[in-house]
Amino acid sequence: MKHWWKFLGIGLLLFASIAALRVPLAPALVHVSPDRIAPGPVELLITGYNTHFTEPGALEVWLENGQGKWCASNVTALDDTHLRIDLDAPGGLTENLSTLATFSGKDGLLRLPEALWTEGTGNGDVAAEASCVPGNTRSGHLFVFPNRSILYESIRNLCFHVPMWFTMIVLMAVSMYKSIRVLGTNSLAQDRAAELAVKVGLVFCFLGLITGAVWARATWGAFWTNDVKLNGAAVTGLIYLAYLVLRGSVQDAHKRARLAAIYNIFAFVLLVLFLFVVPRLNAVDSLHPGNGGNSGFSDLDLDSRLRMVFYPAVLGWILLGTWMYDLRVRAARVAETLDR
Repeated sequence: MKHWWKFLGIGLLLFASIAALRVPLAPALVHVSPDRIAPGPVELLITGYNTHFTEPGALEVWLENGQGKWCASNVTALDDTHLRIDLDAPGGLTENLSTLATFSGKDGLLRLPEALWTEGTGNGDVAAEASCVPGNTRSGHLFVFPNRSILYESIRNLCFHVPMWFTMIVLMAVSMYKSIRVLGTNSLAQDRAAELAVKVGLVFCFLGLITGAVWARATWGAFWTNDVKLNGAAVTGLIYLAYLVLRGSVQDAHKRARLAAIYNIFAFVLLVLFLFVVPRLNAVDSLHPGNGGNSGFSDLDLDSRLRMVFYPAVLGWILLGTWMYDLRVRAARVAETLDR
């Protein structure tokens, strides 16, 4: 069956899209109030996300500072996402910032790093009580997406935004290959294929910019920032738009094919520079993960369960883009035959 890859692409897209939108995020601790405490008795209000604090079973809370752990004396679940605890904050801690941790049978171990300013000025000689810390801290959730600070629900966009750019790059690489063939054979059919690959690639370029702008608004507070990768992506789109303008300015078909082919090869080189080389320079500031010295998603332990959706999404969108390109090429051949 020669169209198997099309059915595969549709299946992968359906699976990845439904999973990306429907799979819940893992529970997490998101806030504690107050966030600055002095040594002595203190009452804290802890806010969770997708947590199940009211589920039956043991519910423990403790403070972590350096190697020490101190248990809350009283834990009250106000609802599924709010806890009120009483804690005797120790003095003389080794570190100013302390981590808050909770454990329940449903959510497992949840930690909020550097949640509290605890005015640590000592050497760690305070007595620690870790009797409330369980040995088994595994979660009862089977299939969830990782819950990351700042990203939260917007992490789902990883399965849409990033595959758009992968698809565009594949199509632009196909276009470059066709342009190289043009220089070797002077074939107008290869030139037409190169042009159509660019046109379909630009569709995914614009989709990547739109999904990126929406993601930036959710995480950075603005649809567009002066970020080197955002600017590089926009310039890349303009470079390929200029390729189409160049084609429209030359009347002779063979001259147009060779001139456009040379331009297209250099355009792909610039794509690689703007999207992969320049943003990864440590001297360049960038908000994007994996760029400008920032940690990439692979460094943040995305969790294999998210990869089970992300990789099929990448392959599915690439197959869809290839299908769109194939349809454009076949339609152009039919139109050329009818014009004869």
